[in-house]
Amino acid sequence: QVTLAKMRSHVSSCAKVQEQMANCPKFVPVVPTSQPIPSNIPNRSTFVCPYCGARNLDQQELVKHCLENHRNDPNRVVCPVCSAMPWGDPSYKSANFLQHLLHRHKFSYDTFVDYNIDEEAALQAALALSLSEN
Repeated sequence: QVTLAKMRSHVSSCAKVQEQMANCPKFVPVVPTSQPIPSNIPNRSTFVCPYCGARNLDQQELVKHCLENHRNDPNRVVCPVCSAMPWGDPSYKSANFLQHLLHRHKFSYDTFVDYNIDEEAALQAALALSLSEN
């Protein structure tokens, strides 16, 4: 048995594993489709820990991981969740990243955000919905 931390290290440094991953088949639709295969969709489902580089953490796992492993880390880091968003600033470093995670990322943006519309269209949609509920 190998610990996950050692496995991640091995996968990132082993030439044989890298070769096997390079030869893995690329995404192919299950049935023929007229839709283009997306190639530039940003990953907003999993994130990398800004402190240690742990990968494939969803929002809740990122919060748990940081609380368990980086609670007392004084370094200012960029929030990987915010920087993945269209409005995110990939250079902004939170003064208190753990508090930021706990307060700003209690829910998944995918539940509430349409990434295909701009800020003005989102505001207009919210106002229209607000008026229709009264």
